[in-house]
Amino acid sequence: MFQFTDDCIIGVEEIDNEHRYLFELINNGIDVLHNEYIEDHYEEIKEILEKLDNYAEEHFAHEEAYMEKICDPELIMQRTQHMFFREKIRGCSFQNIDDEESQHQVLEDLMNFLAKWLYHHILSSDILIGKLPPLEEWMVRENPFEFTEQYYTGIGLIDSEHKVLFNIMEKADKLIKSFTVGDKYDQIMEIMEELRQYTVDHFTDEEEYMESINYSGLEAQKRAHAAFIEKIESINEEEIDKNPNEYLESMMEFLLGWLINHILYTDKKIAEG
Repeated sequence: MFQFTDDCIIGVEEIDNEHRYLFELINNGIDVLHNEYIEDHYEEIKEILEKLDNYAEEHFAHEEAYMEKICDPELIMQRTQHMFFREKIRGCSFQNIDDEESQHQVLEDLMNFLAKWLYHHILSSDILIGKLPPLEEWMVRENPFEFTEQYYTGIGLIDSEHKVLFNIMEKADKLIKSFTVGDKYDQIMEIMEELRQYTVDHFTDEEEYMESINYSGLEAQKRAHAAFIEKIESINEEEIDKNPNEYLESMMEFLLGWLINHILYTDKKIAEG
């Protein structure tokens, strides 16, 4: 039997209680596994899997909501791990467990996986919840590429072009996240070039507008714009070949973070004159 020990307590009551429940489900599965008086465990296995599926949706939603509230930097990684757990549970097909001889192996494999996953996840990931410096709010949104009201500067042309930039970045991000070696490379390079060219055009329009109103911060804006374009143009194909997903995702995170901060703390001042 697996025990919920003190080293598994992260200090958030709701999350700790839900972890205890998962341990209970695992132990229920083990009880079924070793029940020698019941030969056909189909209904028991089905019930356990359904409870685990429901648990995944409820618990992970609660955990992610808490982490989003405190802007926990581990949230993005946690979402990935949670998705893996869901897929594991939902990937347990019922097609073989009506065969009594295979039931024992199906349930034993499942319980072993859950026990190892749970201990590792709690002790290496959940234990850090609330312990690390918070991220900026945009980084923990479900869709960080959503162009929300807070980004509006009040200047129609600039706002509409910012929105297009967000859309291009979102398209690039989706391609990057689905990227595998040798796959979609040309598409990614094409959309990064689209992002570069649109950014150049946007910065030109923005600088012309600032010049038309004699904006005092124009020169500083030009320097910032040049640095951003240089970053896009600095994409290293050798680094992409070494570790494409990590390199490209890091690049996209930087570009989006830069753009958001630039809009919020620099571009919004343009409307003030």
